[in-house]
Amino acid sequence: MAEMAVFTNMCMITDHSGNVLVQNRRNPDWPGITFPGGKVQPGESFVASVIREVAEETGLTVSNLKLCGTKQFQQDDGSRYVVLFYKTSTYSGTLQSSEEGEVFWIPREDLGTYQLSNDFDKMVEVFERDDVNEFHYTVVDKERIPELL
Repeated sequence: MAEMAVFTNMCMITDHSGNVLVQNRRNPDWPGITFPGGKVQPGESFVASVIREVAEETGLTVSNLKLCGTKQFQQDDGSRYVVLFYKTSTYSGTLQSSEEGEVFWIPREDLGTYQLSNDFDKMVEVFERDDVNEFHYTVVDKERIPELL
């Protein structure tokens, strides 16, 4: 039996001064500070989807993307929701916010002082730790329990 899946991406962009680019999401379903990203379009490569989403949400063109992990969980409809985590410090363009939310640079060490999107602090570990590859929700008694693998 085939499993349906939704593919998305998220990109951690850093500069060479210890800052990280964040987005304050306007989406009421998942508000707060996160990294830019979005859905992979049918037929689109994963890398092309990151480049497109970052450009749409930040005005920046990214390159030299490195796949650094995943997030995945089962949705209520039974499909698997997959987020591919990429990171880079190579970008060009002029920073501009979008309808998705305001984007701005902050010192990496200040990230925890902001109102983060749900479980975003755990996702950042996947971006930054070499010993963690995946953020996964295990369902126990209809409750999603986050785990790092």
